[in-house]
Amino acid sequence: MSGKPRLHYVNARGRMEPIRWLLAAAGVEFEEAFLETKDDLKKLQTNGDLLFQQVPMVEIDGMKMVQTRAILNYIAGKYNLYGKDLKERALIDMYVEGLADLNELISSNFFQPADKKEEHLATVMDKAATRYFPVYEKVLKGHGQDFLVGNKLSRADVQLLEIILLVEESKPDILAKFPLLQSNIPNIKKFLQPGSQRKQPIQEKDIPRLMQIFH
Repeated sequence: MSGKPRLHYVNARGRMEPIRWLLAAAGVEFEEAFLETKDDLKKLQTNGDLLFQQVPMVEIDGMKMVQTRAILNYIAGKYNLYGKDLKERALIDMYVEGLADLNELISSNFFQPADKKEEHLATVMDKAATRYFPVYEKVLKGHGQDFLVGNKLSRADVQLLEIILLVEESKPDILAKFPLLQSNIPNIKKFLQPGSQRKQPIQEKDIPRLMQIFH
């Protein structure tokens, strides 16, 4: 068995994508074991590999970790992306939780009725531009530094960039009013190249396949 983290999930973004992003930002190579069928998920469940019977699951440092936030916290702490003290960690957590809320809003668009999708997405984009992104712009402008917390790269910066690119897929000009949110994380450049382990947006045709695995 290699020393690389091993990620167990479907071949899609979902709840594993921020974990992929954080590992990439830390410069950590990882392997992926994709769930292709419901039986693949049942095997992990039967073997006792999933504490709460669900993925994502990451094998790392002899552990089989589940729960996305727990995994992200561990990776951030292990690779020095979680601030230098409790106060910085609290700030990072606040910024990350705001991004998680926005991500949930974006993801929920997949499950809207066809005749409501456009209206719902417009509402989400409006919230991104008026409720969420102004917060991060204000933070960066306030302290005049390149990173959100402690003048050092943290998981908050990584997840902000992930969400920015996610929003730009639907609204390419979203950053027109937020010049300070143009982030530059060296290790992420490789992750954004074609052929990397970054996943593409889920398409409507993919949803039935994914639903068969999880339901």
